[in-house]
Amino acid sequence: MSGVPEIPLSERTAPHVPVLLDEVIDALAIRQGETHVDGTYGAGGYSRAMAARGAHVIAIDRDPDAIAEGRERIAREGNDIFLVEGPFSAMETLLAEAGVGEVSGVTLDIGVSSMQLDRADRGFSFQADGPLDMRMSQSGMTAAEFLNGAEEEDIADVLYRYGEEPRSRRVARAIVAARPLSRTSELAQVVRRALGHKPHDKKDPATRAFQAIRIHLNGELEELERGLEAAEAVLAPGGRLAVVTFHSLEDRIVKQFLRARSGGDAGGSRHRPEAASTREPTFAKPAKAVRPSAGELARNPRARSATLRSAVRLAPSHKSVSARENEA
Repeated sequence: MSGVPEIPLSERTAPHVPVLLDEVIDALAIRQGETHVDGTYGAGGYSRAMAARGAHVIAIDRDPDAIAEGRERIAREGNDIFLVEGPFSAMETLLAEAGVGEVSGVTLDIGVSSMQLDRADRGFSFQADGPLDMRMSQSGMTAAEFLNGAEEEDIADVLYRYGEEPRSRRVARAIVAARPLSRTSELAQVVRRALGHKPHDKKDPATRAFQAIRIHLNGELEELERGLEAAEAVLAPGGRLAVVTFHSLEDRIVKQFLRARSGGDAGGSRHRPEAASTREPTFAKPAKAVRPSAGELARNPRARSATLRSAVRLAPSHKSVSARENEA
């Protein structure tokens, strides 16, 4: 252990500005006494806003730091928020264990939180040097273990699939040549050298690599797919779903899920007509996607890539209920 004194949890909370907060709260249309789920508690911004509108909030997070600090905050502020540790994909089970059935709203703020990014010891960012960790739940394989042990081809595949890095093989080759890696600054420098980064370049190419490795380690896209299905299962008829994403891979999953669940399974093209959906719609037609305003971007530059998609849960038709009863 180092000689640095331990900082109280309540004093270690990094500033966090919830993205598209007003728009999310509007989409949820909260009524007094409703139960809502915040599947990605983080620093609690959405949860506190929901509780302020009169909702009973069940908040979920898989990050032990978020849970510990959140419980301190809730005890101090006395909000109507019940905090549960776990992945949001397990919300159906977590709610059942808490004695909660259907809910009136589910909110998901996908990706890494500002609280995680701003803490060098968590290893999510190259803005400050820290250990190559990147684990949201603080369990399982670290980024260092993955990069130092994986085959070059597997590293390249992760960089291409989750970071959309066009020169993924070059970067993977450089990572393998530089092993072992243990620090975020080391990885960032390897990526920059491999891609010929110059200090005046607008975007640091290490951003794509860090995103890709983080998404892979935490299974974020698979978690999102399962989380959307879990939200569908727990929402009562008329319940509202609001999802904030931060890059195209996430947004594409949400967009396709809501399109399929609202009766538009096949996208179709000019070469092939759109196929008729065989699935009973479970959501109404989604609201138009919402992006941050110029004012919000000025206040919070991290909101620049955010997109909000929302939709309302439909009640099953009498026909589908009868069909299920006959099958039983």
